[in-house]
Amino acid sequence: MKEFAQLINTLDSTNKTSLKTEAIVQYLEVAENRDKLWFLSLFTGRRPKRQISTTLMREWVKEIVDIPDWLFMESYSSVGDLAETISLLLPNPTGNIDLALSEWMNRILDLNTKTDEEKKAFVLHAWENLPHQERFIFNKLLGGSFRVGISAKSLINAIALHSGLDASAVAHSIMGEWLIDDVEFDLLIRGHYVNTNLSKPYPFCLAYPLENLEKTLINPQDWQAEYKWDGIRGQIIKRADQVFIWSRGEELVTDQFPELVAEFSKWQGDFVLDGEILAFLDGEVLNFTFLQKRLNRKTVTDKMRREIPVTMILYDMLELNQEDLRDKPLAFRRQQLEKLFHMNQAGSLMLSPIIEFQELDTLGSLRASARDKNSEGLMLKHKNSVYHAGRKRGDWWKWKIDPLSIDAVLIYAQKGSGRRSGYYTDYTFAVRDGDKLVSIAKAYSGLTDKEIQEVSRFVNKNAIEKFGPVRTVKPELVFEIAFEGIGWSSRHKSGIALRFPRIARWRRDKTVEEIDELEEVKKLIK
Repeated sequence: MKEFAQLINTLDSTNKTSLKTEAIVQYLEVAENRDKLWFLSLFTGRRPKRQISTTLMREWVKEIVDIPDWLFMESYSSVGDLAETISLLLPNPTGNIDLALSEWMNRILDLNTKTDEEKKAFVLHAWENLPHQERFIFNKLLGGSFRVGISAKSLINAIALHSGLDASAVAHSIMGEWLIDDVEFDLLIRGHYVNTNLSKPYPFCLAYPLENLEKTLINPQDWQAEYKWDGIRGQIIKRADQVFIWSRGEELVTDQFPELVAEFSKWQGDFVLDGEILAFLDGEVLNFTFLQKRLNRKTVTDKMRREIPVTMILYDMLELNQEDLRDKPLAFRRQQLEKLFHMNQAGSLMLSPIIEFQELDTLGSLRASARDKNSEGLMLKHKNSVYHAGRKRGDWWKWKIDPLSIDAVLIYAQKGSGRRSGYYTDYTFAVRDGDKLVSIAKAYSGLTDKEIQEVSRFVNKNAIEKFGPVRTVKPELVFEIAFEGIGWSSRHKSGIALRFPRIARWRRDKTVEEIDELEEVKKLIK
């Protein structure tokens, strides 16, 4: 596991994509096939279930180093990462274990049938014989919370560089369902298993934010405009009379939307369609918070289906009767989509309406009023564009409406992880509810490094209470919080939830007495 630990250390030590790519390529050149499969599985979110609770790991390390719980929590708060905290607290190793990543994973999976005492003996033996960095990785693998500091696109590009393959082909090859015991790494990335997997999705075509409307749409007649919806991006796959639904996050969500499966099962032919899954009732798109209630449920009851019905707005066709259409122009794919739609009973399904326009001012007006339809703005797609993998500048643009914003005060702070483990970077904000403050959102981005350091100094000087790694702070720092949407929520004390909140700016010109009132914030809900 030495090579894998070195890879993780390199990825955590730099912000440069080129260095991260180089590190992955170097690892793939020396790793064994089985290790490369586990590397790919872990880096694409296919993590095995946790075999040992973090509570047990905490108790075992406190027993070894003989420290009270409060001191462990102080250490955890300072480091910001449980796996690293345990690794740092443990004494230096007394021996050495040199096993491959795959062998460690096999042994960890075998813990599923072991008793707590057997699990403890296994973990303590590993701790006694692994150096700090490998011990840290081992703890991550045990805890089931393995995360890496590299984007999916960069991972694909690194594999493509290593193998000499096209990045889009690699992306398609490793998507979908595959099991380590059933595949070979080189065959997998080269698409050997694509045709044997009926549920295999395609990489999603993504858009860049629009920068300049006039310079982009020089010839408006060459562009197709549609509304941008705030739902779950999905691919509907129907092959050999089986229907599969994949989310953009490469999650198979078929069971979460049985009504969509029933609808598409009636359609003729085989196809792969791209669209947006939305909560839809009485002819209107519902707020995303309604759709959230349908997500990640093992069972969708009839009552929930009645109260929160869903639809899918279709806007592209990727495959028809085993023919890949992604290299065809958008205008052709849209034509085929419309033919398929009209030859079948659509039920509750819908085609994405194409917005007719002659003047750019018309688009601007429609964008400005998009929120009235619970839309995020507009999508602008060149009619000759292919359905490429990921983002490609120039073909597809998203022109989102301006975000909503409120002024809120910082009330809780927690240290980050990795390179930011020494600073408070995770914040909770509140608005005023009468004479009380009520939390309304968490945000993790929007401040510069200098501002983060300044906020951290404030937290250190003005912390009121400690709850593990969380600090309650004096409510003095006011920030403008921007967000894409807002809806009712029973899970939050405020009764509302913000969609994609982030810090827009530090309002040094405002005091806590000037933050927004909860009742005024609720008026933003349509």
